[in-house]
Amino acid sequence: MQPRFERPASVAQATRLLAARPWAVLAGGTDLYPAHVGRAIALPVLDIGGIAELRGVRREGASWTIGATTTWSDVARAELPPLFAALQAAAREVGGVQIQNTGTVAGNLCNASPAADGTPALLAMRARVVLQSARGLRELAVDEFVLGNRRTARADDELVVAVRISAWSERARSAFAKLGGRRYLTIAVTAVAVVVDADADDTVRAAGVAVGSCAPAARRLPALEARLVGARIDGDLGALVADADLAPLAPIDDVRGSAAYRIDATRTLLRRALGELASSARR
Repeated sequence: MQPRFERPASVAQATRLLAARPWAVLAGGTDLYPAHVGRAIALPVLDIGGIAELRGVRREGASWTIGATTTWSDVARAELPPLFAALQAAAREVGGVQIQNTGTVAGNLCNASPAADGTPALLAMRARVVLQSARGLRELAVDEFVLGNRRTARADDELVVAVRISAWSERARSAFAKLGGRRYLTIAVTAVAVVVDADADDTVRAAGVAVGSCAPAARRLPALEARLVGARIDGDLGALVADADLAPLAPIDDVRGSAAYRIDATRTLLRRALGELASSARR
């Protein structure tokens, strides 16, 4: 009889198992188990929670690496530079504390919910997803990895081992804002993340802006990112948001709000988040 459960102790062991047959990869289980209430998990389960090298946030030269099984509580409690403020704020919005203590960064990405709290922040930070298989390593940008609602570019024999962030200076800072039906334990009507990086003279040299819950996958807003470059970080950044910037979004009407409401709320949240960054620069 084929094994129904394996708990490898290393990435090499996990990728050997994945090369042999498809598995349901289990990290925190906060998405896998609720998706199978009342029915068995069809595939054998590969529990990667015992691979110590996959957990933690660490600096590696000019880059930062977040291990695949790093929990949202790990992210929220880590001592990180201002660049990570949006991701840490999003971490505190992922379900309740019990979910944050168990749910993982990679699991959230692989579940590929359009309303995932962490994805807009990672997208705005221009994070890259690191995948490993018996065939080798490859990296994809977050928007290349998350393809749509519950769809990713991960092959059956690949394991997400980390998320990598680079290309930002020590002056980079970020902000996150989310609108839901209530303050806690809510699915986002819309969520935004913004990152700005400035030169020594407080001129924005690079920016990242992303929106979640307003398309089949979180989307960057390249027109707004381009307009932010060259602005003063301590200026009125929120005023730079234009209606045309939201063109990449494709919100739907559902029980949480109409498409028009989502667009209006997104515009407001973007202005608020950018205003927060400008205010912090003036202090």
